[in-house]
Amino acid sequence: MADESNDGGKLTEAQKARIERNKQKALSLRQSRVTTQPYNVPKSTGASRGTKQSFKASNITVDTHGGFMLDEELEQEIFKVVKPSAPAGLGDVMLCDECHKQYIESYMYTHFSVNVCDGCRDRDDKHKLITKTDGRNTYLLKDEDFDKREPPLKFIIRKNPHNPRWGEMKLYLESEVRKRALEVWGSEEKIEEARETRMENQQKLKQKKFDKKVKDLRNAVRSSLWTKDISTHEHSYGEETYDEEEDMYSKSCTSCSHTLTYEKM
Repeated sequence: MADESNDGGKLTEAQKARIERNKQKALSLRQSRVTTQPYNVPKSTGASRGTKQSFKASNITVDTHGGFMLDEELEQEIFKVVKPSAPAGLGDVMLCDECHKQYIESYMYTHFSVNVCDGCRDRDDKHKLITKTDGRNTYLLKDEDFDKREPPLKFIIRKNPHNPRWGEMKLYLESEVRKRALEVWGSEEKIEEARETRMENQQKLKQKKFDKKVKDLRNAVRSSLWTKDISTHEHSYGEETYDEEEDMYSKSCTSCSHTLTYEKM
């Protein structure tokens, strides 16, 4: 027994360490709710107080040098590596598509139903988020392609980082927006052709606006150089003529076609 195996009843450091390990293993086994009881305790055979009792076990017993006897099967059970199970009430355990490790919940699965754990989330490329405006401009989509076409694209709402007073903005997963664009346009080539056509039309519109501004500027310059003559014209009449049939007199301006007709009393 333990008292007989040590000189003077003192424990060595190795024995103390082993006692502590056995204690922790026993506590761990108790927390795991192990219901197996390897010990069969016989009736008392008259053991006096202060004397260690021996337990008859169906299996081989091992002296732990820690003050108690340990069944060999129980010792083997303690050394088994048991994977922790998922806590109750937290849902099913899922397998990450990237690292193939188990996880219970993640940001990407919660918001976008993407089976990726938080450790494998690629914020800058594979799992990048874009605004609705960027999605429309880059992939040539309309608002109904985001919200009304089945199934509607999932999004999260964030405050505008440039100015909170501008209202909240919707952030979409770029990979899903790209997939939706392929559904609408059919292929990457058609998306690129439509993008080039839009750029050409935008360039033509810019050129048209520029030409209009140049024309308006030229007219403004010409208007500033032209001076309107606001002076009044004074007639300079020539010789007077007499019309015997009408009995009227008349005279014409020498600088314009104005003719003054009058009669004399």
